Amino acid sequence: MAADRVAAALLVLGNGLAGSGLSAGSLARVRAAVSYPYVERVVFSGGWEQARSGAPEPPPGCREADLMRAAALSQGMNPDVVRIECRSRSTLENLMHVAADGLLDGLRLGPGRPLGLVTHAWHLPRARFLAGKVLGLRGATLLDVPVPGRHFHEYGIRAASRVFFFGVRDPEVLLRRERRMVTMLRRGV
Repeated sequence: MAADRVAAALLVLGNGLAGSGLSAGSLARVRAAVSYPYVERVVFSGGWEQARSGAPEPPPGCREADLMRAAALSQGMNPDVVRIECRSRSTLENLMHVAADGLLDGLRLGPGRPLGLVTHAWHLPRARFLAGKVLGLRGATLLDVPVPGRHFHEYGIRAASRVFFFGVRDPEVLLRRERRMVTMLRRGV
């Protein structure tokens, strides 16, 4: 975080579940949000990424954003600033559902009031890229709030995202292309 810039709001992107609880990565992202200086709003976004592999739907209140909210509240976060999006299965869907649900509405985001993206440092370039596509926020309107950690295959995914999403802004086309890209990456193509 730049010493002179503080986010007006935070968007905390999920990092998956481990069994029926949050993964270590998701917990690290929650801790980063809890320790951040006061903001007007904190949006936890994460649903149920295991849906892609055919896993059964979790019970109500047990999706990733639900669990992130519970962890943040147990660590002292003000419940009045917290919002959740818990339908998504990917970073692209995180951003699309946050926009569709109006979870950032009324914040007057801009260079002087940026949106803080809370995620791991390796994930920030792709999150920023997709935030530009979906939310229309770029450059100084976004503020990186990096969480330490490594994930080496993210660099390949980021490069593939730039190729697959080149020139596309339509949400339905973005989703179709993302699904095709994920299928290809899982097959090792």
